[in-house]
Amino acid sequence: MNKWLTSSRLLSLSVPVIAVLLGIVIGAIVMVISGYNPLVGYQALLRGIFSDAYYIGETIRSMTPLILAGLSVAFAFRTGLFNIGVEGQLIVGWLASVYVGLVFDLPAVVHLPIAIVAGALAGAAWGFIPGFLKARYHVHEVIVTIMMNYIALYTANYLIRAYLIVPGERTDTIASSASLASIFLKELTDYSRLHYGIIVAVLTCVLMWFILWRTTKGFELRAVGFNQHASRYAGMNVQRNITLSMVIAGSFAGVAGSMEGLGTYGYMNIMSGFTGVGFDGIAVALLGANTAIGVFLSAFLFGGLQIGALTMQSQAGIPAELIDIIIALIIFFVASSYLIHWIINRVKKEEI
Repeated sequence: MNKWLTSSRLLSLSVPVIAVLLGIVIGAIVMVISGYNPLVGYQALLRGIFSDAYYIGETIRSMTPLILAGLSVAFAFRTGLFNIGVEGQLIVGWLASVYVGLVFDLPAVVHLPIAIVAGALAGAAWGFIPGFLKARYHVHEVIVTIMMNYIALYTANYLIRAYLIVPGERTDTIASSASLASIFLKELTDYSRLHYGIIVAVLTCVLMWFILWRTTKGFELRAVGFNQHASRYAGMNVQRNITLSMVIAGSFAGVAGSMEGLGTYGYMNIMSGFTGVGFDGIAVALLGANTAIGVFLSAFLFGGLQIGALTMQSQAGIPAELIDIIIALIIFFVASSYLIHWIINRVKKEEI
């Protein structure tokens, strides 16, 4: 039995690794077909991630909101829900944290936590609506969360334009007491935009693991995700747990918005479209197999690809859009995990 469990775990861990390798290999083929040298391209990509303290800092900065967005999607997945609304929850969390950072005059030890909590509460409130509709009226959460993404985008733009706008089509800059920016980290990474948000993201990874695997409520949430009828028969409140799951997932996404508002930018601008972080969080969660450590590692990969793509374009002349193709291929192979399982099983049978 233990041998079977070990083999099963190794197989499940190998799927994301194989998916990444297949994405890179086919990405190289696409480069060759397009007339580019994949070796030169990937060398430039790696230089853009690891060659300089600035790039390392930007990679960590880029992965910070991706971690939180991925945790939001992964938490919902673990409890049987598909949270497509991370983008909207992130936007309202961003706006709420910036608002608190603007209007309050408090010591940093109080101001910063309140601003982050405000983002979490805004995201939680945005997650409560689809969670409640799913639990109470069986309205599919995918439909509701997609619509609420647009509501969040246009509502945030309206509020900024009507009440918070300054020259530059954005809000004013938040107070330094609410900022996650770090002079120490900037100097350490050659003045990248790295901030203390990475600490928040890591702590949230631990929090998600603790809630799901070390608490009674986490067991209930996972049980409802596996089988609502059996959970109800066992005496669990299915409706409450569905709503709670979306609230927690929304709070993670709201904190992702706080990281952008309090760390990377220090303000919020009027948006012409979505940030993309929320949708990337879906890919991060899929590649990370909906686990906290997996989300952290896949966020590092995606953050590195995003930052390295800029260097690949400037140094190797390869369009940054090719990185989007590679990311799409990785997601495709993760989603096609059945095919990878089938190939691995075929190889094992031939060895026997």
